[in-house]
Amino acid sequence: MTIKYTNHFLHKLEDIMSETDYILRYEKGNFQSGYCILNESRVAVINKFFALEGKVNSLIEIIRSIKVDSSKLSEGNRKLYSEITNNQLQL
Repeated sequence: MTIKYTNHFLHKLEDIMSETDYILRYEKGNFQSGYCILNESRVAVINKFFALEGKVNSLIEIIRSIKVDSSKLSEGNRKLYSEITNNQLQL
């Protein structure tokens, strides 16, 4: 699957995050990589001033780096999650 830098694809990634134990927030910050994960409080923060491409790439990196119980994901989100974690997404 090809990564699509659209608002629709961003919303799909946000849907996956909403079905995890993590809270996703967009805030201003001085993040080296554009995002920050606070594992103890299960919060992922993305720089709100990032362009769409940066937000999509950050979310993909976050999803790959956190533990997700895929059995809790809806069918469509489980398929996309599998593609993300198995590095099946292409630029």
